[in-house]
Amino acid sequence: MSQEEKKRIVVKVGTSTLTHKTGKTNIARMAKLVSVLADLHNMGHEVILVSSGAVSIGKGRLNIAEKPSETQKLQALAAIGQGELMFMYDKLFGEYDVVVSQLLFTTDVLERDHDRKHLLDTFNQLLDYGVIPIVNENDSISVDELINGDNDCLSATVAALINADLLVMFTDTDGLYDSNPRENKDAKLIELVEEITDDIESLAGGAGARGTGGFATKIKAAKIATSAGIPVVVANGNKPTKLYKILDGGNVGTRFLPKE
Repeated sequence: MSQEEKKRIVVKVGTSTLTHKTGKTNIARMAKLVSVLADLHNMGHEVILVSSGAVSIGKGRLNIAEKPSETQKLQALAAIGQGELMFMYDKLFGEYDVVVSQLLFTTDVLERDHDRKHLLDTFNQLLDYGVIPIVNENDSISVDELINGDNDCLSATVAALINADLLVMFTDTDGLYDSNPRENKDAKLIELVEEITDDIESLAGGAGARGTGGFATKIKAAKIATSAGIPVVVANGNKPTKLYKILDGGNVGTRFLPKE
């Protein structure tokens, strides 16, 4: 895959990529992410952004220090933060004259053929219009992603639905290691996974401090996408410019090969 070939790319960014440890928005990183995605769009690629971060941004907006555990509070924060998140994306993409849209839905929509077709039609029409769809689980209604997923599996399901050429999941680690790098300084990054075996799944850890996912959900998401014939790259989102190297097939993070 090269930057010159027109590709349909799904990019998923987690809460840890979009926010500081304080819970406030990482404005510089978000701006850089938008500039790279807008540039890929200008190259002719079709870009779909799956973005977490609504709860954390809502929490920061209300100056709440600790992330609440009560589901109804998380849902309310998601409702507050989602509007703020889209306002920021619209403003930043607008600087490059790129139009964005918001697509919020629950995963059960994908289980109903009729609704699934309508959703796919919407994606295709938005991409035909030259719009970048920004996707999130409708967390104020559905609690599955709030509790379990941080949008990892949603991004993979979207990639499979629209027959994407590549799924990139940005997170707060460099990729999948052969042991926990926070506990073992000699842990080695696994750059290529040809098949997701039980051994690979056993290497996945728990959730990060600011997100709800973790490598377990990324492995699960990778299984969904690779089973649909879509390659997956999991990489550190600290430098969004890595997307250029990923598109050129360079060694960035952990690449999961698709099933043939």
